[in-house]
Amino acid sequence: MATPVVTKTAWKLQEIVAHASNVSSLVLGKASGRLLATGGDDCRVNLWSVNKPNCIMSLTGHTSPVESVRLNTPEELIVAGSQSGSIRVWDLEAAKILRTLMGHKANICSLDFHPYGEFVASGSQDTNIKGHSQAVRCLRFSPDGKWLASAADDHTVKLWDLTAGKMMSEFPGHTGPVNVVEFHPNEYLLASGSSDRTIRFWDLEKFQVVSCIEGEPGPVRSVLFNPDGCCLYSGCQDSLRVYGWEPERCFDVVLVNWGKVADLAICNDQLIGVAFSQSNVSSYVVDLTRVTRTGTVAQDPVQDSRPLAQQPPHPSAPLRRIYERPSTACSKPQRVKQNSESERRSPSSEDDRDERESRAEIQNTEDYNEIFHPTPSAGLFPPVPSPDMATAKEAAKPSPATDVQFPVPNAVKIPQQVELLDEDAMSQIRKGHDTMCVVLTSRHKNLDTVWAAWTTGDIKTSVDSAVAINDLSVVVDLLNIVNQKASLWKLDLCTTILPQIEKLLKSKYESYVQTGCTSLKLILKRFLPLITDMLAAPPSVGVDISREERLHKCRLCYKQLKSISGFVKSKSSLSGRHGSAFRELHLLMASLD
Repeated sequence: MATPVVTKTAWKLQEIVAHASNVSSLVLGKASGRLLATGGDDCRVNLWSVNKPNCIMSLTGHTSPVESVRLNTPEELIVAGSQSGSIRVWDLEAAKILRTLMGHKANICSLDFHPYGEFVASGSQDTNIKGHSQAVRCLRFSPDGKWLASAADDHTVKLWDLTAGKMMSEFPGHTGPVNVVEFHPNEYLLASGSSDRTIRFWDLEKFQVVSCIEGEPGPVRSVLFNPDGCCLYSGCQDSLRVYGWEPERCFDVVLVNWGKVADLAICNDQLIGVAFSQSNVSSYVVDLTRVTRTGTVAQDPVQDSRPLAQQPPHPSAPLRRIYERPSTACSKPQRVKQNSESERRSPSSEDDRDERESRAEIQNTEDYNEIFHPTPSAGLFPPVPSPDMATAKEAAKPSPATDVQFPVPNAVKIPQQVELLDEDAMSQIRKGHDTMCVVLTSRHKNLDTVWAAWTTGDIKTSVDSAVAINDLSVVVDLLNIVNQKASLWKLDLCTTILPQIEKLLKSKYESYVQTGCTSLKLILKRFLPLITDMLAAPPSVGVDISREERLHKCRLCYKQLKSISGFVKSKSSLSGRHGSAFRELHLLMASLD
């Protein structure tokens, strides 16, 4: 007789020792729900796959405990703020430091990435977001990237217009520190959670409160809207609560022994919750297919099984205004607070120092490649299996004492399909194998030629040889090295590289475009002020051969940059990662007009 299978709604996934000392902050990647970043008193940021026990990557460079961490939407960048007020940004795909900012003078409490651009909002105990009188605990950009919401210990929530660079509205009402704010994924609605044990919902058209959930079992520290916006999840002490707001009501309460949950994320109809205590981090899973997200009011098993609220008839209220997610990102907004002098960077000495002090150490190459450089056929982050799945598999196995079998449907066909798929895949691989060998052999020979010039110490000659080969893949390989060392770039190198950059930007290969954008950005930041100053300067008295040579190079670079600027402008309306890069380049090239 088959054993009945009982499916759990929530279960503990694993517990790991995340740092050598206490964990001070953590965050889940909201896109995958499976990438976890932790910050510790050991001054490190560690990266984990939620369902695996080993650290993927360890990021160093901070000299005080890491108090806040945040991943950008594609989960390719991470920002971490420290107790001393410094902020560091790493590129996870390239495994390197991107930037260090030193603008704050106190503990970094909150961070967030703009959804369409590679820039960050930061909040601190120095209250440098104007208008807050105490520590800024949470920052969130709106889904369209036009607004920023801030929550602080001064009991207030504020909404900022990024285009105008000023506060739009203040939402009073909480009677304790506000720990978290979240925008509705579609509608003009904002949720805020406070230590006063309430969750408030705010209408962002009328700038007024919609409803208030009271009676939370403790301070509200973690809330998350369902991806379709049908409900709000609140991570409470040892439970998950599911709320509606018009009218305010509780749809469901799920017991989860996670203590004080620190962050939530959703993927594949599973909610992941993470909590930390001392040096340990625990992760939990809730199967949302078994959770009520709309409809009738739930009974509360945590308190006394009484309904939180009686559900009145649902009004046929009109929908709020929906965020207009543009096919192009909004223009780069003015900053709420301008960078201080201490944030501005020398492109040579500061970059070199950061490379020495800040490192991205890959701890587990297999897991790192699986997440940040997956093969096209690999499914990234499959659903986390329930502990009951093993029971289900055992129940499907034939009993060794009898001839009776309970086969899984299509179980016989699966091995045949796999075998056929393998043969088909191998056939496809063999088909292009000889051609690929010829291509790679030629590329290796060309790189040997470039390497021979490189070892002489003459960078310009090695670049000239790469260009003369007339193979863009070789140019890309070389630029990927040169781009890592800003001090290698000289003005005469720009005259050779800029025509190649134009070809890379127009390439059909994504990696070529990315390399071209990186090189062009470096040239613009390092040399455009020099070029424009040289061209605007009055003629020199007498003959100055070195100045004339430099002026000739500046004119040539200016002409090439003007040629590129039209194409960059035409691509600045794209969405996604490249669109963001082209928009930044377009802004940097504004002085050419």
